[in-house]
Amino acid sequence: MSDVAPVVFVVDDDISVRQALQNLFRSVGLKVEAFSNAQEFLTCNRPDAPGCLVLDVRLPGPSGIDLQRQLTGSGKQLPIIFITGHGDIRMSVLAMKAGAFEFLTKPFRDQELLDAVQGALERDRGERTSRSEAALARNRYESLTSREQEVFSLVVRGLLNKQVGGELNISEATVKLHRGNLMQRCRRSRLPISSVRQKSWIC
Repeated sequence: MSDVAPVVFVVDDDISVRQALQNLFRSVGLKVEAFSNAQEFLTCNRPDAPGCLVLDVRLPGPSGIDLQRQLTGSGKQLPIIFITGHGDIRMSVLAMKAGAFEFLTKPFRDQELLDAVQGALERDRGERTSRSEAALARNRYESLTSREQEVFSLVVRGLLNKQVGGELNISEATVKLHRGNLMQRCRRSRLPISSVRQKSWIC
């Protein structure tokens, strides 16, 4: 996943702004896709790659804030950098509370925007990695037997073998056997037990 080139999405109804932003991002080697309104962006075939959204607040039809809400509600959130020539404190507070990565008021320096984009891409890379690890951890957990799941759930809570045995009414030797099998599976998948310690789907 880390080898996939990131994509910067731009949504701005001003064609001159779109072109300027495309030129800026391409000048530093970033792939960019630009749209004139929220609907165009929503209907595009987004690649499975790290990305961020540079979004104008004021758009024809649904506003940038509306688009942010829709993405959040659909679970397709990207780190969003809002840009606007009409920004005010209330608008920026609303955007940031809703999870925006940054809120820039025009005019802004090119480097200021590039820094924000790089930060947003790094965040998205990290979140994608976390989601991938969580999916792998869940698949591994669901492949365990019922007894192994019971042992595993207690192990990740920090219980010792003797305590696990007491909770499940099995011998400490049996716990060690199950625990050894679990460790082997984790090593084969290169998935440390610590990576699933905080997963809410483990009872």
